[in-house]
This record gives sequence, structure tokens and C-alpha cells, in this order.
Amino acid sequence: MTDWTVSADALLAHAGSGWRAGEPVVQPPVLATILASAGEPGEADYGRGANATWAGLEAALGAVEAAHAVVFSSGQAASMALMLALARGRDRIVLPRDGYYNARALAEQLRPHGAVPVFVDQDDTAAIEEELAAGRAVLWTESPTNPLLRVADLTTLGRLAAAAGAPMVVDNTVVTGLLQQPLELGATASLCSLTKSASGHSDVLAGAVMTRDPALADELRNWRALGGGVLGPMEAWLALRGLRTLPLRIERQSASALAIATHLAEQPAVRRVYYPGVCAETLDLARAQMPRGFGPLLSFEVNGAAADADAVVAAARLIVPATSFGGVESSWERRGRWPRETAPPALIRLSIGIEPAADLIADIDQALASGLAG
Repeated sequence: MTDWTVSADALLAHAGSGWRAGEPVVQPPVLATILASAGEPGEADYGRGANATWAGLEAALGAVEAAHAVVFSSGQAASMALMLALARGRDRIVLPRDGYYNARALAEQLRPHGAVPVFVDQDDTAAIEEELAAGRAVLWTESPTNPLLRVADLTTLGRLAAAAGAPMVVDNTVVTGLLQQPLELGATASLCSLTKSASGHSDVLAGAVMTRDPALADELRNWRALGGGVLGPMEAWLALRGLRTLPLRIERQSASALAIATHLAEQPAVRRVYYPGVCAETLDLARAQMPRGFGPLLSFEVNGAAADADAVVAAARLIVPATSFGGVESSWERRGRWPRETAPPALIRLSIGIEPAADLIADIDQALASGLAG
């Protein structure tokens, strides 16, 4: 018999499926909070320690990145457990200055309980090397960043982290493990908010950490159980259901996002477009790190002020004015409306759904014309 390897796409299509006759093809959610036990108390006895529906989701996520996956009640819960697990005994946590603002806020909040957050430009390798050398540290990276979609050289950052004895975390939420594999590029852990593209239907809050370090995976499970950041079985079931169609969704979303970013770059009403596929400075790096596509998220600045960007968002007929991203429906928002965000005032963050690109382009064009008419 010839050896063959099943792709991640095929594994996801069958994630949570049963093969035995008479059993459901789709694993139903296990709603029980307690399990019968005949022996000593253990994590399998109580719903805060284990649930069979989590197991199916973790197996699917782990298969994509060839890693141990630990799921949480949200991306923020996953981030907190990861920061607490890695910051013990370390002096600082080095984060991107323009990364997800809630990661920066969380690091500041946890300052009394561990490492001091230090914010740097991910492109400034000399500054990162200096910060890592200043004391025991964690390197927390994000690529592409949210909302400016900047691409970091993860291989180079991984080498710097390894030389300093610092674990490297990559927030991989924007593109998921299907498009980018941080653990192959030197990361100790890959973080993903499953709320976004991974589940993809805007109906579940969930998060996950993937790691090939079994000791770290065990510590994360311990933080999850003790801290109570556990994922409900229905949420796990919904996330797994969404994950099964991720390859189809993200392929279309990435193709549409590239077409729309290219279109916006030629629009006189648009000052600047942020998307890995149209950024000449990092295009080769983006292609190397994300060979299958650049994800569903892009940003652009309109020629005007914050009020003009608000007017453009409000003028949409198809695109939903909402936060978050990665859903099957396209959505957008003026990102600078959030108090801690570092985005330019007139920047609109656009999440591309599965609608035809031509329909989205038509809606964007009419929204720009209407919103900027005054």
C-alpha cells in the first residue's frame, strides 16, 4: 500500500466526524458538567477540566499546526493564560506598538503580577534585540497586525528570541494556522481568536493556543481550569462547525480582499491602503510566510477626517457597520473610534466576507461617493 498524507483541508472537513455505523457523522455537543467516576478525582470528572466537545475542537486545531491545542472561552482568556504562564520568572514582555490594543491593555493590567510590558516597532530588530537582552523576556508578536496589516519577519524574530532564551508568541488571528504556520517559523506558541475567521460565522466567542511544548500546554490547561476561562460545549460545537469550512471561506475571502485592496489603491478618494498583498515593501516576505493567501482583513484611509470616514461607513448598503472580523458577512468600522486604538483617525477597517467581490466593490464605491459628497 502506498503511503499518503492527508491535507489539513481534508482533516478539517472531517473534524469531529464519527466513522462507526449507527453513530452520528457530526459529533453532538456534550452538555454534561459532571462525568461518572469510579476512581480518584481528576480533570475528566468535572466540566471545568474537560469536555468531549473541546477535545474534538482541539484535535482539529492541533492537526492544522501539528501541535497541542488548548481552547479557551475567548481570545482574551487565551492571551491572559499565555501571558501568565510565560511571564513567570521573566522581567518583561516585549509587544508590538501597533498590535491589537486589547493585548497591550491586558499586558498593562497584568503588570503587578509579572513581566513589565515594553512596546516596540516590530520592524526595528535592533530595538527588539536590545530589549530582549535587557533581562529575561517574552517576545509577543503579531503578524499581520490589526488594524494596519503590517507583516513582521517571523523567522528573524524567532532567531532573536531563541538567541535570548525568550519564548516567542505570534498572534495569528488575522490569517489563522491555515494560511500561516508560526510554529514552523520559530514561535513557541501560536495564538488565535476563534471568534474571528476560524469559526467564521459571528456567533461564538472562543480562543485557542497552539504549541509543540507539552509542558506549556499542560500549564495552559491548568490556568484554564483554575482561572475558569473554559469554553462552553455549545460554543465549542459552533467553533468546530465553522472550522470545517475554513479552507473554502478563507480562500474566497483572501482572493476578494486582494481584488478590493487593489481597487481601493486606485481610488482618488482613498489616501492609503493597508493589505499585505499590495504592500510592495513586504510583499515577498508576505508571500513566503503566507503562501496560500493574505486573509480577509484590510484597512484604508479616506481622503478626509474622522467624520468623513464615519459617513462612508454609514452609507454602506451591503457591508455591515460592526466591529470584529472574519465572518461570512462583510463588515467595517472606523477603527479610531476605540479609545485605546492607535489607528489614524480616518482609517476604516474592512473585513471581507464571502459575498462576490464585484458586489462589495460596488457598495464601497457608492459609499465613498455618498459619504464624501459633502
